[in-house]
Amino acid sequence: MSAVRPASPAHLAQALLGWYDRHRRRLPWRTAPGVRPDPYRVWLSEIMLQQTTVPVVAGYFQRFLERWPTLESLALAELDDVLHAWQGLGYYARARNLHACARQLATDHGGHFPTEEKALRALPGIGRYTAAAIAAIAYDRPATVVDGNVERVIARLRAVESPLPAAKPKLYALAAELTPEARPGDYAQALMDLGATVCTPRNPGCLACPWQSVCEGRARGLAESLPRRAPKRQRPLRHGVSFWLMRTDGAVLLRRRPDEGLLGGMIELPTTPWRDEPWNLAEASAHAPQPLTWQALPEPVRHGFTHFEIELLVAAAEIEGGSANESDGAIWCPPARFSEHALPTLTRKLVRYAERYRPGPASTPEGGRR
Repeated sequence: MSAVRPASPAHLAQALLGWYDRHRRRLPWRTAPGVRPDPYRVWLSEIMLQQTTVPVVAGYFQRFLERWPTLESLALAELDDVLHAWQGLGYYARARNLHACARQLATDHGGHFPTEEKALRALPGIGRYTAAAIAAIAYDRPATVVDGNVERVIARLRAVESPLPAAKPKLYALAAELTPEARPGDYAQALMDLGATVCTPRNPGCLACPWQSVCEGRARGLAESLPRRAPKRQRPLRHGVSFWLMRTDGAVLLRRRPDEGLLGGMIELPTTPWRDEPWNLAEASAHAPQPLTWQALPEPVRHGFTHFEIELLVAAAEIEGGSANESDGAIWCPPARFSEHALPTLTRKLVRYAERYRPGPASTPEGGRR
């Protein structure tokens, strides 16, 4: 087993910042060296980057700024417009909290972000990581910023073999020991850049790393196997039935989900509750938007969420004219105008599938049952 040369936190920070000054990534939300970052842009990018990759976020970030260039403009926006602009990024609670946070900052903080982590964490949608990122990057406070990239770098640097997620507190404590007083914002971004571009999950570029000579994981031949992870539990499967109700003029019935909970405030096809047991069409019909003869389409649509998977049978019917229970958030909309609404990925999957099997008054959907 090879030994590594000991290095002080100050030496590690100096080496990393020197590397960052030469190799920093150019990102839409990142300012040029010496330019004070805009807290609004820092916050917006950090919320978007949760559970999402940099290439995906870049386009959304630019479009958001074109539409809402300031915190004040976002606070004045309608939630529906924000959800619609967020469409495709997933984890829609982030968009709801983004909007709520902007409004709270506008009304309670004079349109300005607090500079301290504790005050930042009291705002909607801002947890420990995001509060630290804003404090460090926007205000140059010595806050410890730990995301997945940083966990990987620290696990390898200190050869932490305990598996995630149990190792998270230890990795945070080790990262906190290294957080410098000088240039903490640049240091936080440097550490994230190092994990994203050099200390990658597979085939890490150790020879390009400014910490290669002091990396315990590399010295012990463990680098690529760290961080270790506990075996993933199999995600449970839930079931439901979605209803594709089309009027003879081509409009389809949609509805808004409750503001709270998964996909809150988004637009969906009317759907039964989701449960562990499969539904049969007869019992599901009690949750249908109209008492009609519903036709089950051939195959269910499957979709994965973070903690479970969902399998939805699609039941279709056609109605002449007609109305729906408007108090239930019902919306009649032709498919050509679906893009005007905030449809989550699951609903878009259901729409694509149902449009292949539109029921007709005297026809059976392709592959379907009479």
